[in-house]
Amino acid sequence: MDFPAFELARLPRIVFGEGALNKVPALAARFGRRALLVTGARSFRESSFWASFADAMKAQGCDIEIFAVAGEPSPQLVDEAAAQFRDAGIDAVIGIGGGSVLDAAKAVAGLLRVPNSVMDYLEGVGPELPYQGPAVPFIAVPTTAGTGSEATRNAVLSVQGEHGFKKSFRHESLVPQYAVLDPRLLATCPRPQIAANGMDALTQLLESYVSLKANPFTDRLAISGIRAVRDGLFEWLDDTPHAAAGRAAMAYAALLSGIALAQVGLGSVHGLAAPLGAFFPIPHGVACGTLVAVCSETNLRALMQRAPDSPALGKYAEVGRVLTQRRSLADEDARAALRELLSSWTRRLDLPRLSAYGMTATDIPRVVANCRGNSMKTNPVVLTDEEVAEILRLRL
Repeated sequence: MDFPAFELARLPRIVFGEGALNKVPALAARFGRRALLVTGARSFRESSFWASFADAMKAQGCDIEIFAVAGEPSPQLVDEAAAQFRDAGIDAVIGIGGGSVLDAAKAVAGLLRVPNSVMDYLEGVGPELPYQGPAVPFIAVPTTAGTGSEATRNAVLSVQGEHGFKKSFRHESLVPQYAVLDPRLLATCPRPQIAANGMDALTQLLESYVSLKANPFTDRLAISGIRAVRDGLFEWLDDTPHAAAGRAAMAYAALLSGIALAQVGLGSVHGLAAPLGAFFPIPHGVACGTLVAVCSETNLRALMQRAPDSPALGKYAEVGRVLTQRRSLADEDARAALRELLSSWTRRLDLPRLSAYGMTATDIPRVVANCRGNSMKTNPVVLTDEEVAEILRLRL
């Protein structure tokens, strides 16, 4: 096996397992006595975990300030939170929620000790000043299994509308000090969220595995995560007797997807998800889940036509063998099995089409024109504008 040169970005300290939430108050107390808790609009504070968590924080001598995030965070929301708590003596930020909550909390942690607007640091927007920090220590506690934000250095912020954007505030200082994963917190996720987030995690694992920057380290993580999605997603989704194990598997898969993408990037699905989420009210997981089958089909066709020696072709075949558990399949048959499985899962999970969020054929050129961000740069093959447009047409 060849071992090309590679680098690994900083990772959080990871605390994983049933009951891991109980360790958060003591972890927060290591940084001081005043914490900012960033949560969703209602879910965590209305859960059975809230009372014991609040009592444990009090027992550790930690005062809590609370900021709620509803929907995907905007730069304006982050600036407002930072301004509100900048003089509150916050020693640590705790984010407990889905990917949007964690991204918001991560960005706020990065701004509490600096005077700037987050717009100064967003990639592709404004002056793109170098971030100097310091960031307030951040503890990430996901309550969904999808984005892997608990393991990354970027906070994705968006402005929706005709002139909208979806961009990252990105710096190694923003990597959480701790990523605390307690699969119990996933138990109340509604079925549509499980479906969308689960396919987001699978997409991130698949795209990082075939990324132009992939390396043996991230490859092993990605395959381990893909196996976990295979074994866990439908156990959790269908609330089988093994649902608890399914939740743990998906929490693990999402974590690995975040680690892998942070190291080697993503691909065409995420390249398109950014403008789709900016121009239309399409949740990120839905955008990824509805596109992954057709994007993979398009990548495979382009690779066979223009890069038949690409290692990505063998990797797509390996994913087909892993997901179908048919180890004896030859590469061509394995890739066909992968295409069939991804299409089947898209239908089984009832993932909405893009038109459900108001997109029409007339919007396709605008999305294509805005899809060439960082994710497209690590796609295993350069797709033409015509190929990208056809992807969108197929999912309208």
